[in-house]
Order: sequence, then structure tokens, then C-alpha cells
Amino acid sequence: MIYTVTFNPAIDYVVHMEEITIGQINRSRSEQIYCGGKGINVSLVLSTLGIASKALGFVAGFTGLAIEKGIAEQGVETDFIHLEGGSSRINVKIKSGAETDLNGQGPKIPKEAICQLYKKLDKLKDNDTLVLAGSIPASLPDDIYEKLLARVSDRKIKTVVDATKDLLLNVLKYKPFLIKPNKDELEEIFGVTLSRKEEIVVHAKKLKEMGAVNVLVSMAGDGAVLIDDGGMIHWCNACKGEVKNSVGAGDSMVAGFLAGLEKGDYEYALKLGTAAGGATAFSDGLAEKKMIDALLKQL
Repeated sequence: MIYTVTFNPAIDYVVHMEEITIGQINRSRSEQIYCGGKGINVSLVLSTLGIASKALGFVAGFTGLAIEKGIAEQGVETDFIHLEGGSSRINVKIKSGAETDLNGQGPKIPKEAICQLYKKLDKLKDNDTLVLAGSIPASLPDDIYEKLLARVSDRKIKTVVDATKDLLLNVLKYKPFLIKPNKDELEEIFGVTLSRKEEIVVHAKKLKEMGAVNVLVSMAGDGAVLIDDGGMIHWCNACKGEVKNSVGAGDSMVAGFLAGLEKGDYEYALKLGTAAGGATAFSDGLAEKKMIDALLKQL
């Protein structure tokens, strides 16, 4: 079973407008509502690809109930911890030429709730997969990722971490099965500018030497590269299409990669991950199966 953790889920309210004028009443041209959060995105795309997962994390208030119901209706099993105070976030994303985001803070997560999450992780078994993705809310300790990976380190659990800089670097000692920095994040980690693919490979290998088992680097229009557990380098070109949306593309790549490993080898996993990431980038919401299959044929 694949388990995903989303610390701070959200309802994304996407509003499309011809233009927006500050200080005036503005009327939308259309709007959509999505249940979001990086771990939830991974679970939703896994479901689209026919792979079961269970979404863990924290929800609160009427928005939390709506998130839980919304993703359950899309075929994802949930086991959220319900917080007594506050409400899960509503993020407003205004699309009018450029995109403007208004992201909520979300509820405070008390120590008691974190202990409940630990107990849920204690039930994971050998060969299960645990996905940790995204930033950490201010109410959680900075080393929460390390604590979660330490909690499962005594079992044969595949851990996947999609995070930035110190959050990522600090967990490499636990030898995560997969990490997925993008090119910009790789540059930030090492304080360099990477203009050639060969340079990206060199720095991806450094992350592997620091403990990561597999390193998957997404490079936007330049495709993606995987350094696998045996040290082999796999390249995949980018899908062709009109970019409409950047939210969830990286999460979709992680989901596609994991689904690909369920059905094939690393080469296929890289292709399916790239197709899933592209399908989200070319859609208003998360990737749908029909587009993933179409893009897979490009690769």
C-alpha cells in the first residue's frame, strides 16, 4: 500500500477573470474547486492510474470535511486526523493573465495530533511506501520529516520525499527510496547555476552519494533525468503541449513514477511520471487518464 501525508490540505478555489482591478468589485468568467495539497495530489493521480493509496494528514472544520469527502468521491481512501480547532485552508487562485494566489494559513497542529500520526505510521508494513511532500506548517517542528522517517526506519518501507533544500538534505541520512527535486531546487541546494544536462547529472549523483536511493530531477521543457538505485542514468524528453497549470505537476510526476514501478521497470516509471506531470501541466486541474495515455505515446 502507498500512504501519502499532507500536513496542510486545502480547498483550491480557482477563479478565471478577464482582468482584475484592485479596490473594485470583480466578476469571474468561470471558476473551479479542487481538493489540494501535495500528498493528496499524489493520491488522486495514483487513483487515476488505477493504483490504491491511503491519504493521511490533518483536517479541521467544515472545509476539512469537504476535503475528506471530495477526495473519497474520487476513489482515494482517507485516514485523516480531525483537529478540534480551526479550519483547513481555502486557497484562492486568481487567473487573469498572470496568476495571483491567496493562500490560507490552516489550523494549528498540536503535539497530541502528531502523536496520533505516529501511531498510524506504526501500522505500516514491510514493502509499503510512504510519501512525504511539501512544506511544513509553522505549528510543526522543523525536523518533523526526520522524525517521521526515523519512525519507520526499522522496517522495509520505501520512503519518498519531495521537499526543498534543508527539509530534503536533512532526511538523506535515512536513505529515502526516491527524492524528486526540480532543476531550480537542485541549483538552490548546491548554490550553483546548472546550464547543461551533464552538470545536472553530476549534482544529482551528489544527492545519491549523500543517501538517496533514486534521484529524479524534473527539468521542465528539457524533460527529466533519473539516477536509479544501481547508478544508471535514464533520460526522458519533455511532453509537447500548451502549459496551462503548474500546480500539482511535480506531484503528478511522483505519482506516475510510483505507478510505473508497480507495472514495469525504471525506464517505464520515468516515462509514466513524465507523462503524468505533463498531463497536469497541460490541464486546468490534475492529470486525467486519457491525456496521460496520449502523452505517454510521445515518449
